[in-house]
Amino acid sequence: MGLESHLGDNILTTTLTTMVNWARKSSLWPMPFGLACCAIELMAAVAPRHDIARFGAEVFRFSPRQADLMIVAGTLTYKMASVARKIYDQMPEPKWVIAMGACAISGGVFNTYSVVQGIDQIMPVDVYLPGCPPRPEALIHAIMKMQKKIEKEAI
Repeated sequence: MGLESHLGDNILTTTLTTMVNWARKSSLWPMPFGLACCAIELMAAVAPRHDIARFGAEVFRFSPRQADLMIVAGTLTYKMASVARKIYDQMPEPKWVIAMGACAISGGVFNTYSVVQGIDQIMPVDVYLPGCPPRPEALIHAIMKMQKKIEKEAI
C-alpha cells in the first residue's frame, strides 16, 4: 500500500552527478593519435578478438570535435607536439587523455633533443599505460581505469 508498491521496479533514484558520470563512462569516444609501434597495438585492441565495444568505444572518432578520449600512442616529437596540443584543444569538454607506451610516457629509448620526454609536458594525462608496446589487454585495462576515474568526477 505504500509508495513502493505503486512504483514497482520502473523507477531509479540517484543523483544527477552519478547519472551523468555513468553516461560519460559508458560511451567513451576515443580519438587515436598513433605515432609509432604502439599504434599497431591500438589497432589490435579494436579488432574482433578484443571486445572494446563493451565500453561504447568501438568506433574511433578521427575528428577531435566528436571525441572525448585521446589516446596518444607512441613517440611524440617536438614537431608533432603543437599538432597534438591543437587536436587536444579542439576536443570538447569533458576530455581525457591516455598516454600509451613508454615513449608517450617518458620518451622511451629515444632520449634525444627531438623527442618530447613525456606528453604530460604538452597536455594533461589522466591514465598512464606503460609498456613497449603495451598489449591490447593493457589498453582495455587502462580504459577501465579511466572509467573508474570518470565515475568519481564532479559535474
